[in-house]
Amino acid sequence: MSAPHAVVTGGSGFIGSHLVEKLIADGHRVTVFDAAEPPADSRAADQVGEHVRGDVRDQDALARAIRSGVDVVYHLAASVGVDQYLARPLEVIDINVTGTRNVLELAAKAGTRLVVASTSEIFGKNPNVPWREDDDRVLGPTTTDRWAYSSSKALTEHLTFAFARAHGLDATIVRYFNVYGPRQRPAYLVSRSVHRALNGLPPIVYDQGKQTRCFTFVNDVIEGTFLAGTHPDSPGEAINIGGTTETTIADAVHLVAELTGAEATIPVDTSRSFGATYEDLPRRVPDNAKARELLGWTPRTTLREGLARTIEWARANPRWLAQHDSGAT
Repeated sequence: MSAPHAVVTGGSGFIGSHLVEKLIADGHRVTVFDAAEPPADSRAADQVGEHVRGDVRDQDALARAIRSGVDVVYHLAASVGVDQYLARPLEVIDINVTGTRNVLELAAKAGTRLVVASTSEIFGKNPNVPWREDDDRVLGPTTTDRWAYSSSKALTEHLTFAFARAHGLDATIVRYFNVYGPRQRPAYLVSRSVHRALNGLPPIVYDQGKQTRCFTFVNDVIEGTFLAGTHPDSPGEAINIGGTTETTIADAVHLVAELTGAEATIPVDTSRSFGATYEDLPRRVPDNAKARELLGWTPRTTLREGLARTIEWARANPRWLAQHDSGAT
């Protein structure tokens, strides 16, 4: 019996590259679709069956990867990050919506199973936490670029469910909550705090740090994503993939400072740094009962353990430390 064939769009990215390693370790033959080279520290780069280079908005390029004979597609290619959706909202919308539409059309044509990566951002600022998968979306005005990413990812979910109904596509949506870990570019709370601390700069605490998040280590996220792509009962479902332990932004940054030996943090007011195009959320907490009951998934990595592993990796990767700090101050 031949090995199952998986395609990972965005397979050279942060979460995608970890997923590629997991799939190969599990015996899958993997095709990566990504314009970028694999990460330099990838343990599986030389084991990838093929690397098709291209942009998900280019359906012809994408068709070289998603084709007959593929068993499952993990669609992780997206434009992600506060810096992205504030600086390039049109590109964020185009990549997320047009790219996902192309993936859906090709997956339906090829008759392959599909897992689409989504985000906790789709819930917007719904104050009623924890959020179940079927809870309401509460968003700010369209004049605020902050909501472009949330709206574009929600539309990709609508597209996915519509294709599933219209074409019988076996598709599952996984919604990630504040993923962190090795290889994440230094533009997110954890990765940027680690990057600054190890470069001798004080980590930043945004808006007094009273906001809470549920941080989820990348290895746990990969396990949940893999289960979503292999469990027989996951097609047709949207599934929250996230821990449920609330941590304030201030506590998370101070823990990074403690583990790296940084001596201080500095406060930043997002209203001054980002302007009116940004709006932060006071709490972001998932209800992960569905992942637990359907997939048998629970996150196993504490924030302290995950941060220690991330910092250890960062110290050993000077190329990452030399990257430009892309966050705003």
